[in-house]
Parts: sequence; structure tokens; C-alpha cells
Amino acid sequence: MQRLWLVFAQAVTVCVAALFVVGTFKPEWLPWPPPYGTAVPAGTAAPPSSAAPTQPVKVVSYADAARKALPSVVHIFTSKEVRAPQHPLFNDPIFRHFFGDQYRNQPQRQSGLGSGVIVGADGIILTNNHVIEAADEIEVALHDGSKLPAKVVGTDPDSDLAVLRIEAKKPLAAISFAAADGLRIGDVVLAIGNPFGVGQTVTMGIISALGRTHLGINTFENFIQTDAAINPGNSGGALVDANGNLLGINTAIYSRSGGSLGIGFAIPASNARAIMEQIVRTGSVTRGWVGVEIQEITPELAESFGLPAQQGALVSGVMRGSPADQAGIRPGDAIVAIQGKAVGDAKGMLNLIAGLAPGDKATLTLRRNGKQLDVPVEVGRRPVMKRTKAAE
Repeated sequence: MQRLWLVFAQAVTVCVAALFVVGTFKPEWLPWPPPYGTAVPAGTAAPPSSAAPTQPVKVVSYADAARKALPSVVHIFTSKEVRAPQHPLFNDPIFRHFFGDQYRNQPQRQSGLGSGVIVGADGIILTNNHVIEAADEIEVALHDGSKLPAKVVGTDPDSDLAVLRIEAKKPLAAISFAAADGLRIGDVVLAIGNPFGVGQTVTMGIISALGRTHLGINTFENFIQTDAAINPGNSGGALVDANGNLLGINTAIYSRSGGSLGIGFAIPASNARAIMEQIVRTGSVTRGWVGVEIQEITPELAESFGLPAQQGALVSGVMRGSPADQAGIRPGDAIVAIQGKAVGDAKGMLNLIAGLAPGDKATLTLRRNGKQLDVPVEVGRRPVMKRTKAAE
């Protein structure tokens, strides 16, 4: 029995050795295809494949949209004169007598950069107010590389928009506006601008959210949120759809590092267009105003003032002599509706009042001491508010 096992083991060893030699030097003699990576002599036919023939892959590209929108996006270069704080020692006449004025702080030029969008073939450009704010020199670089001085037509700090005009020798490539009701969460968008001054750049993303408010960026907020990369220098640039039509004006980012984290905000093109047309027509933006200070209604405030719900805006102060003061509105009143339209929160109340024309009569529905009453108010003109926070 032991001899039989020995003969069997020797036979198996010889067979394996023979297979190894044949598979190495003459693999075509084997009845099965060679393993992956085994060299096959030239001229040997490859084994037939059962896989279906490959189809050409369709490449998704937004080159046409970018090509359409790029000529309408410009670079904006600004500069202003600044002087560093003067040390009190330089005001000493004895010091100036011995050292003269050569040590005085001399004014210096401070530069800035941003982007803009050509919205009129006659040279009308939309951008952010914080891009050109306080600048005494503004220069616009067109897509073809030419540079032209720009003048400010008007600004609206409350929405962070500004309108510029340049005098070109030929009609400019004005961007086309997208339909106001065509925005959907998930739609592909392209952000075009001049990030960090590196030159015209296109980035891609989607619409992440619509109607973003309570961000503390502007007085009047209604932002498109996108994850397309927006960086400093993109401000005032274009957010376009997959067809190259303007969806919004890039305005701000949420960032802890100064760079893009995928949370950018743009002013909807419909809002920007309405403000732009009013600025071009009158030089400024007119909004309604009643002269109240308001705050959000928290659960604690609702319970304290006997309000049935948290909806509405609580009046925390009334400016003396304002339309609200003349109408008898008092601190502690809760404004729940304006002209029959329900007030959801403080921001909603601000937007409803701003949409009224100065001089119009408006009815404010209040809750006071557990009772509801309607108060007629003559709407005033909203005063120009100084911008205190710039969005980057």
C-alpha cells in the first residue's frame, strides 16, 4: 500500500511539472486560455470574447453655457486713499521743528478686486455694493482684456447691490436673464468670477437651497445657496444655469478659512434686476418704512404677551414722530398681518413693509392685550441705512 501511494505521488509531481513547462513555454498547446499577464506569441489569435461591443460614452459638458456667459462677466478693480492713524507725537510742534514732516504718515492707495455682470449692451454693470464701497477709482476689465473707467450709477446697501456704467466704443455682450420661476433645488449652476485675482474662472455645482434668510449678511435677504466654489474676488460675479442664463449675483460665502467650503450665496437675478431698473431710472431705491424696531417672537415672549402662536413680529420700540408713532402703535404690540398678508417672522414683516410705496395707506393687524385690532398707517420712505458689515 505504501508503495502505491509513493507511485501516485511521483506521477502527480511529474504531471504538474509537465504542465508548468508547457504553460510557460507553449501555452497555446493548452486547451484553456492563458492566465492574465501570460505572454502570447505574436500571430496567435486571441480567444473570442462573449462581451457585447462597447458603446461610445457621451461626455457631459457645460462648455456652451460657459462660452455664452463668459463675455458678460467682468473684473472690477478698485482703489481708495487711506491714511494710517497719526501718532500724537507728530502733533507736537517741538518734534516737528527738529524732525520736520518727513516722518508724518503719508496717504496710501488701497486696492480691491471683485467681479461684475454686464446687463446692458450700453455699458450697465451689476455688482455688489461692498465691491465698490468707498472706492474713489473704479476700473473694469472686459473679457477681451481691455480696461475702462467706470462710474457709479447708484447703490443699495440694504441689498448689497450696485450699478456701474462704462463707456464702450461698441455694444457690449449683455447677459440674458433666466426665468424667475425656473429655479429648482438640485439644478446645475456655474459660478463665474475672478477669485483671488487669478483671472476669469468657472466653477460648477448645484442649487443647494432657495430663499435663505436670517444670515445677517444684508438687511433684505432672499439668497440662493449653492455649492459651486465661490471665493473672495467672485463677489459681484454671475451664477448662471446650464444654458448660460443669469440666475443670481454671487455675494457671500460661509467660511472659517477664507476659502470656499461649499456654502455660497447669490442674490436672485429677479430681485437684482428689479433693484437695478429702479437705480437706473431714479438713481436710488425707494422702500416703505413705518419706524418700528422689531424682534422675533420666542415661545417665552409669546407666553409673556399672551400670544396664541409664535407667528408675527413683536414691536420692541417705536421711533418718535414716525408713521407708526402717529398711528398709535406701541412697544409690546405684535404685528401679525400687513394689508391682509400674514407676517411669519420679523424678516417677513420687514420685507412686506419695504414693498409698500411711500405715501400709501396700509392696514397693520396687531394683537394687543389679547385682542386683535386693525391700525391704518401712512407709509413713509425708508431712510438710507449705513452699511456696517460687508460680505466677502
